[in-house]
Amino acid sequence: MKIRKHMIFYGDVQGVGFRYRATTFANELGLTGWVRNEDDGTVTLEAQGEEGVIDMLVQKLNRAPFIDITGIDTKKLPIVDGERSFRTLDNYF
Repeated sequence: MKIRKHMIFYGDVQGVGFRYRATTFANELGLTGWVRNEDDGTVTLEAQGEEGVIDMLVQKLNRAPFIDITGIDTKKLPIVDGERSFRTLDNYF
């Protein structure tokens, strides 16, 4: 069953290739959604797909070099229809 998760990642997650790796891994796994740096040093990510596959994305990020995730706030959201890929959103700060 397809779900959508909104996640906020805490720790050493900016300036370490987090968004690039998240986008690469998510597209390899067939997930849709987006990832964005926040001005408070966190990274926000929304992923849509099978729950187990989203969990695989988080596991891959946890194992990636230089990334040090110390916490994740997660909530489920409604599915977004028509989304075709996973992308990095621009920073506006």
